[in-house]
Amino acid sequence: MFTQVQRTDWVGTIMLDQPAKRNALSKPMVDEMMVALEDFKQSKARAVVLRAASDAKVWSSGHDIAEIHQGQDPLAYDDPVEKLLRAVREFPAPVIAMVHGSVWGAATNLVLNCDMIIGDETCSFAITAVNLGVPYNAAGLLQFMRRLPLNLVKEMFFTAQSVQAEDALTWGILNHLVPAGELEKFTYDLAAQIAAKAPLAITAAKEQMRVLADADQLTPSLFEYVQQLRQSVCQSKDFSEGIRAFLEKRKPVFKGR
Repeated sequence: MFTQVQRTDWVGTIMLDQPAKRNALSKPMVDEMMVALEDFKQSKARAVVLRAASDAKVWSSGHDIAEIHQGQDPLAYDDPVEKLLRAVREFPAPVIAMVHGSVWGAATNLVLNCDMIIGDETCSFAITAVNLGVPYNAAGLLQFMRRLPLNLVKEMFFTAQSVQAEDALTWGILNHLVPAGELEKFTYDLAAQIAAKAPLAITAAKEQMRVLADADQLTPSLFEYVQQLRQSVCQSKDFSEGIRAFLEKRKPVFKGR
């Protein structure tokens, strides 16, 4: 088991629980999360809390790098993590990310796809694709651009530096920043408050906001251009070097080819 799943009254919980791999979003973990979301959907849960263990220093390290291969698009439409992002966005009830610890790479995108984010002073958020030579996909970039100021998005993607808790609150990543000792109570009180409201009205509001936010137009030629940009990076020697250096626990040497 890679997750712990439980439900109390109308509130479901999915807890990432693979500390040995820093809760990397491996396919087995993502599969368990997808099953849990479907079960909560069928049982008509009115809120879901996505979290890690209370003592976790890393909320999630993002993609399981061991599952990324040279020439393969790590963020393709059918990638397990991409499917999880869509499942969270399309889940009929609010999904609340409760964040204690650092969040890296694709896990930052996962958190931003949740409806609300509650964090404590230990939380931080980073997008680390440039450390690996990985080209980010258009859907992910749009999600960041919709949620955050463009200059902050550029800094996060160009530097791979973490946004710390106070700045995350200032920039609107967090809905609320609360002390670590109060994080769990605050989050579940909020989930219970939501669960007590009219569920059909909340579902309709969430779905309307999702559809309206996704209403951007992209011409076929521009779509093909974006895909070509990403594919050229996936086929590059820098891509191979970035993944190999991560697995060998050394600093990558990028040569721009």
